[in-house]
Amino acid sequence: MKNYVLLLCLLVLFIFIGFSGFSKSDDMDAGLLPSVALNEIITPTANGSLNEEAPIPSQCYTKTAGSNNPCYTCHQTYRITEDTPYRTNLRNDGVNQGLYNFSDEGEINSWKNLFVNREPWIKKISDEQIAQYIDEDNYSKLPKKLKETGWQGFIPDLKDYHLASEAFNDKGIAKDGTGWVAFNYKPFPGTFWPTNGATDDVLIRLSEEFRELNGEYNEDVYLINLSLVEMSIKSLAEIDIFPADETNINKDLNKDGQFTAPVELLLAQEYFVGDAQHIKVPRQQYPVNTEIMHSVRYIGIDEKGETYIPQRMKELRYMTKTQVLTDTEIDSAYRRERKEKLDEQLPSYIRVKDRGFNNKFGWLIQGYIEDYKGELRPQSYEETFYCMGCHSAIGTTIDQTFAFPRKVTGRAGWGYIDLKGMEDVPSIGQKEGEILQYLQINGGGNEFRENMEMQSKWYKKDGSVDKEKVMQADVYTLITPSKLRAYAMNKAYTQIVRTQSFIHGRDVNITPAINVHKTIDESVAPLKPAHRVEGWDIRLDWSDKAVD
Repeated sequence: MKNYVLLLCLLVLFIFIGFSGFSKSDDMDAGLLPSVALNEIITPTANGSLNEEAPIPSQCYTKTAGSNNPCYTCHQTYRITEDTPYRTNLRNDGVNQGLYNFSDEGEINSWKNLFVNREPWIKKISDEQIAQYIDEDNYSKLPKKLKETGWQGFIPDLKDYHLASEAFNDKGIAKDGTGWVAFNYKPFPGTFWPTNGATDDVLIRLSEEFRELNGEYNEDVYLINLSLVEMSIKSLAEIDIFPADETNINKDLNKDGQFTAPVELLLAQEYFVGDAQHIKVPRQQYPVNTEIMHSVRYIGIDEKGETYIPQRMKELRYMTKTQVLTDTEIDSAYRRERKEKLDEQLPSYIRVKDRGFNNKFGWLIQGYIEDYKGELRPQSYEETFYCMGCHSAIGTTIDQTFAFPRKVTGRAGWGYIDLKGMEDVPSIGQKEGEILQYLQINGGGNEFRENMEMQSKWYKKDGSVDKEKVMQADVYTLITPSKLRAYAMNKAYTQIVRTQSFIHGRDVNITPAINVHKTIDESVAPLKPAHRVEGWDIRLDWSDKAVD
């Protein structure tokens, strides 16, 4: 397989050059970033992966010392009882907190970028240069470029998305009429905290019949259907909604036996409303043709030193739901996944040409990433293959998604992501704030415990968490970086962009990682039994916490 991939590299280089617009004759010093020699630029693969275990994320190579546990947020086993709600995720991989189910290839850490010293690169870039670079628009040209190259996959269609919150109204609905909706959610613990190198947002879009009533767009119908999806994903019996007129919608939303207005409480329904009234609400799955778009961006810092989401995107990730699986199909898919892992088989996914990879659970996944010049381009085979581990079969996701299950529940959660004033609410079934819990269980502000700024802000000199200080802070204060760290992280990542070395890892580190294994010894358990955590839920308990 590896020989086959190498033979294709030269061909792919010409394809890559053609799309990105980069060639050896270009001015290598053009732009705001330092140039690199052509022989330092990694060539994307066309139809294979040099790293045959790319779906194993770098975080799985963390040196835990047997007691520092970042693993529990991905790997869990849920016991189904009369009191426990139904769960579509049957992976039940909590055992992975205590053992490595790696193939021979997986025992070697291929994420070489973790061990690069980026301090010399950082010194080459001024604060003014990086501030200008991260606020340049690299999104708006992408649709036209994709069309010109005959791209058959998803072509981003949201106008002014580079402007972040400005593209949406106060309910999160895109101003351009495309149907994209932004929602406010609590970032997943660890890597996706801004202090660890990136800001982001996530959008959802249901297909037209979910947005319409009698063939015409209806905002009330759309928001109610989105709320029904939220209720399904979170296993909720009721949810608060924006005021709606039951007579206009022709549905008893609060099930009080009559049509009234305004109604602000929605009870669980068997079917969707409006022109989707013939479609059953799937149990803990998104309806067919649901789309999710996720922009991963640099860390913006304004004149006050506060974090914001800038224009430039590091990545644009996209998922579309192609199939709602039956309970039997879900069970079979997870059984196959468990067997493959136990047999230490290499991961395998079908690539549906430009549409992306089939994750085996009803989703197609594709992404776009910066080229040498910082313009977005389609991810290569291996760059997309990397995405499959987290979005196929880990135990904590719901219908293979992370952000939507973590949405601020109800109508307060419809709107562009805003961490200011957000309480550190606990995970469902837990008593302490989720961030506080993570800092205590993991022993650091990222999976590798090498975010020294988080260490100095939230830990005491004896290494214990300053619980009182953490409990007084909102999510924004807890997980956003200083200006100094933000600029350093932004600069460090641009070396990965210039070398196009995404296949060697996308994690942002300034100095070489220390708490990371280069090879795995499977005879040594990741964590001792006393430090394994059971019962953590990706969903959050917003019930008695205020979100300002």
